[in-house]
Amino acid sequence: MALGVEGRNITEIRPEEINRVWLKFYDEWVRDSLEYPEVPLYALLENTAKEKPDATAVVFFGKEITFRELDEASNRLAAFLKELGVKKGDGVMLALPNIPHYIISYYAVLKAGGKVVQANPIYTERELRHIADNSEARIAIIFEPVYKNIQGLMKEGRIDHIIVCRVEEYLSFPLNFLYRFKKEKVSIPKEKGIYEWREALSREELKEREEINPKEDVAVFQYTGGTTGLPKAAMLTHYNLVANVYQTVEWIPGRGKGDVFLGVLPYFHVFGMTTSMNAPIAVGGKIILLPDPRDIKRIIQAIDKYKVTIFCGVPTLFNAILNHPDLKKHDLTSLKACISGAAPLPIELKRAFEKETGAKLIEGYGLSETSPVTHGNPFYGLNKEGSIGIPFPDTYSVVIDEEGKILPVGEVGELAIYGPQVMKGYYKMEEETKKTLVNGWLLTGDMAKMDEDGYFYIVDRKKDVIIAGGYNIYPREVEEVLYEHPAVLECAVIGVPDKYRGETVKAFIVLKEEYKGKVDEKEIEKFCRERLAAYKVPRLIEFVDELPKSAVGKILRRVLREKEMKKTE
Repeated sequence: MALGVEGRNITEIRPEEINRVWLKFYDEWVRDSLEYPEVPLYALLENTAKEKPDATAVVFFGKEITFRELDEASNRLAAFLKELGVKKGDGVMLALPNIPHYIISYYAVLKAGGKVVQANPIYTERELRHIADNSEARIAIIFEPVYKNIQGLMKEGRIDHIIVCRVEEYLSFPLNFLYRFKKEKVSIPKEKGIYEWREALSREELKEREEINPKEDVAVFQYTGGTTGLPKAAMLTHYNLVANVYQTVEWIPGRGKGDVFLGVLPYFHVFGMTTSMNAPIAVGGKIILLPDPRDIKRIIQAIDKYKVTIFCGVPTLFNAILNHPDLKKHDLTSLKACISGAAPLPIELKRAFEKETGAKLIEGYGLSETSPVTHGNPFYGLNKEGSIGIPFPDTYSVVIDEEGKILPVGEVGELAIYGPQVMKGYYKMEEETKKTLVNGWLLTGDMAKMDEDGYFYIVDRKKDVIIAGGYNIYPREVEEVLYEHPAVLECAVIGVPDKYRGETVKAFIVLKEEYKGKVDEKEIEKFCRERLAAYKVPRLIEFVDELPKSAVGKILRRVLREKEMKKTE
């Protein structure tokens, strides 16, 4: 079915002119348009704290924290931040894993009128320096081990104040006592500008609020992965983030009421921040907070013990659970809705996970620039394997050619998105913003196609497309085939330089333990030849023990390409 705007340029159309053919496939409870309150983002916590103050908001290694306690602690920290000089629009860097301090700090910064500057706590000094310089944040709230990488920024005068957070501050006895003696000691001097968490929470609650214009004022600087040069700060407004919470909640069966959410996706990543923190807080759900997404055994135990119902993750995380030796020892049937994002979900993995747990595992799609979620497969409606699904409420999506013209059904081009969750722009990068935001449309850089039902399929990242002998080869298609082989645990496909073909296909493969030493390159190549056109078959195959991954477990093809390029230097 046609969108009714094919052949026209996105600079010439209004989104409402598009025939949203996908609406008929929405689950029965999902509305095609919502009302989004124009409120500050911190209102999500304040409203829930008023409605159900004594309900458990967070469970952290057995310790329960209520919505009232979260709200009051964030008010006290907001007062301290004001004391340190935070004014409206000032950035405060958070370099924290998923610990209670993160949630409190996030809402405190917003209540003080500032903006949250997201930083991965494992960033190096160089990476933290770039974020501090770019964001102009003069205050950092850090996880204790981060001090060794940020102390240099204080000495250089880039950071004026540091608030130090320690895990044991939210552990119950005897865990807090044991942790204190077990952990690696980090020497942090008691000097001007360095504050302990207890001191930061010692002030009276901040009652006054800065006046916020939700559609204009930025709430979060979300740094992109930096696949091309240094990371860019996507400016997400209060309205962007509130709208995406409402859209995400609308998509979930039961709209999240009474649900138990697994908070294992890092909150410094936009996917975890929206789906596993802001959304459950908005609906009054309970968050089972876990700081280490690599601790699969603890994740499985937590799902069983706390009867988790909503689990947002990345494909590598679902794959690791499925292949963990303790899986059969635990009951995961409480899971009802699992959402996979940040990377393509292999079809074989989806089928196997649903069979094992009985949960619905759907693939969705989003970007840092869209707060992040824009597409998802319905939970109970038509669910197309290999598809990122259909646009969320009030979200418009088209596929365009290089001139910006909208392509018809089935043709591959760049995915463009329009909706209330689309960012304001990149901070201090006007030219990059102009290239990415066109007439309100976000150009994603992802190659995609749409079928006759309005379901979208990511073919690959624009920059990941392999051109071999004049043919376009999309790594995801080759990876899907590799995942069908019973011996393959994880894989990644890239293009490497080839004198004759320009580029050739190389596959990096992690074998399942029981297949190591039993499967060779010839078997993998034969398997691929039976399922792919000859020009798509990997000419080079390398077995590796592990693949490079981002903080959320997304396989980084970029790192593999860089290593290959060094070999040719």
